[in-house]
Amino acid sequence: FLFRPHHVGMPKSVVAREMALKFNPDAKIVAHHGNIKDSQFGMDYFKQFSVVMNALDNVDARRHVNRLCVATEKVLVEAGTTGFLGQVYVIKRGETACYECFPKPTKKVYPICTIRSTPDKPVHCIVWAKQCFQLLFGHREASMLFEPPDGPDPSVFMPTVNAHPAVGDHKAILKYARDVLVALFNTEIRKQLAMDKYKTARFVPQPVDEALIDANCTEGAAPSLAGGASWKTQVWGAEDCIMEICQCVLEVYATAEAAGLLGSYEFDKDTSQAMRFVAAASNLRSHVFGITLQSFHDAKGVAGNIIPAIATTNAIVAGRQVTELFKILSERGTVAEVCRYTDCVRYKTRRGLLLQAAKLECPVATCFVCNQAIVDVAINTATTTLQEFVDQVLKRRLGFNEPTVMIGDGEVYAEGQDAEDFSSNLPRHLKDLPSGGMRHGTMVSVDDFSQDMEVQVCIHHEETFDPEKGAENFRVVNRRAGTASAPPPPPAQSDAVPPGNGDDDEVEEIEPMPSSSGQGQKRPRSEEKGADAAAPMPPGGGLTKAPRYSAPDSS
Repeated sequence: FLFRPHHVGMPKSVVAREMALKFNPDAKIVAHHGNIKDSQFGMDYFKQFSVVMNALDNVDARRHVNRLCVATEKVLVEAGTTGFLGQVYVIKRGETACYECFPKPTKKVYPICTIRSTPDKPVHCIVWAKQCFQLLFGHREASMLFEPPDGPDPSVFMPTVNAHPAVGDHKAILKYARDVLVALFNTEIRKQLAMDKYKTARFVPQPVDEALIDANCTEGAAPSLAGGASWKTQVWGAEDCIMEICQCVLEVYATAEAAGLLGSYEFDKDTSQAMRFVAAASNLRSHVFGITLQSFHDAKGVAGNIIPAIATTNAIVAGRQVTELFKILSERGTVAEVCRYTDCVRYKTRRGLLLQAAKLECPVATCFVCNQAIVDVAINTATTTLQEFVDQVLKRRLGFNEPTVMIGDGEVYAEGQDAEDFSSNLPRHLKDLPSGGMRHGTMVSVDDFSQDMEVQVCIHHEETFDPEKGAENFRVVNRRAGTASAPPPPPAQSDAVPPGNGDDDEVEEIEPMPSSSGQGQKRPRSEEKGADAAAPMPPGGGLTKAPRYSAPDSS
């Protein structure tokens, strides 16, 4: 409702301010374009506000904002959407459950942030490739990559895409495929680089060398033509991807019957040609942006599970956020008394409702964020390094931003301004760290000044992990209230919280939080099967893009 095609690539916060001022020129709005985890947006920044409205699209950022609001005791109005589903709830320290009071379900969705501009995950490239398939073979105007001829910025690839080759002329078809590849993976990238769109990016994209494209635009050399089934599990390099894309284009334009369907092709993961094109195009896109390449098999698992965002759902949920804001500012009672948890569902309930309200949950005693609970972590202290512990456990799973790690009174790792250099400890195994190391029963203090949070982590040494139950070599096995003098014995394997919460940059689907024992009331549920989760809405501080897509975990 705020963004238009010509806004693609522009900072969303800037565009939102511009459009909002058209509604109300007297409004006072300051737009910031940056990372919410930057130091400039720390606790001092949050303290100046009365209420925080969240519309973030990744778990890491949501955790960070939640912790800053808990630390500064600011009210947070949280919200999210997934397709036709949505939810809104309010968080206030000491009155309601915070974002991290309840473990997130293992099912998750991937955020598609700035697909056209700054992808940083394979799934971003897979969605881009699906849109590319639609641009070349389907209803191109519906593709998020489509650029109108009368747009404010002349397109460098649309004229090439529209220059269809003669049906059956293999030489002309290969030249068309070659020109499209150069336009999308070389010329367009160079254009974006010239506009300084990546000056603040973590990775500056590298255009595919035109000579590499020329050398591999051939017929009959695609990996899928090798026979057997091994090609489906092999990871295609840039050369393989170029050859596979050429083969797919040849198949479409080879016969009048196939070419006659141009404009009506739709992506289907079970259609070989479509899926091969998407797998190859996504890997070539990943090659440009320095992202891990995927096999055909892995790409298919993601491509078949992408859920489109619904603008109307976003608008409804945003409206409910504002309604909760009015309640908070009216000061008619505490947040827990006047605010509600709202579910937006796709189908009407037996009472004919599409929006269902319920009482907010109380804080959970075992939450390590708002109640300083203890976190039990099972890990192999003999084989896990401090680097892995910091990256995978503290940052990825527990959401710390700049952790400082202490064993007893000894500091073994620190981040942040003026922090001591402990890089020599990073390659050491946990049991070999100073101050006695981390062993079964060790209590580790983890402090994060940027989030004003300190957590006690109880280490449980565990020798082995079943690779079939997840790739992680650790488990957050329990969260408990209070301070323990000694840890419980190592938990049985069956007591593990299922792995698979995924990277913090992925958006987890957020289940409506279940009632704790003796706390709150049971939340009304939708009649729709599976209508119980919502992922966060797109952030206001990122880049605008064409319609957003979310992909549930393929597992």
